Amino acid sequence: MSTLLGCVVLIFFYMVAAASSATLTVNWSLGTDYTPLSTGKTYAVGDTIVFSYGAGHTVDEVSENDYKSCTLGNSITSDSSGTTTIALKTTGPRYFICGIPGHCAAGMKLAVTVASTSSNDGTTTPSSPFNGGAGYIPTTTQAIPCGAWAVSSPLGASVATWAVILYVLALS
Repeated sequence: MSTLLGCVVLIFFYMVAAASSATLTVNWSLGTDYTPLSTGKTYAVGDTIVFSYGAGHTVDEVSENDYKSCTLGNSITSDSSGTTTIALKTTGPRYFICGIPGHCAAGMKLAVTVASTSSNDGTTTPSSPFNGGAGYIPTTTQAIPCGAWAVSSPLGASVATWAVILYVLALS
């Protein structure tokens, strides 16, 4: 019986951990306003940004100065595959532009701030990057924004606390 309970608890924590990151899919194209995805938004370490775009575009990660001035040719990384996946592994600002001349100046640029935990609280607002803000494409990998329910809500904290208590009791 204790083995079964232990397995249930481990599955629960696996599910909570899986829900603690989010994937944001960005429709990377001319004519899209990306400021709602960055203004006042904080992303979490573990989140992923997927840029989806057609031929004739790139996703270049650049310095802050190159981002602000739309300077081409100094990119940290560059990809033109049509689907660029960026894993947010460290805290701090990240800057992305399209490396095709004129595209950055026309608005194909995105700056994000990555924190150790997300400031998104799971509420739904039209400009939230995880629920339909500008440039957003829904994905099936997005279950709970940045684990907000699992770690921020009283219900999530209670469930996690009781799971640990039950597991410890089962072991004793």
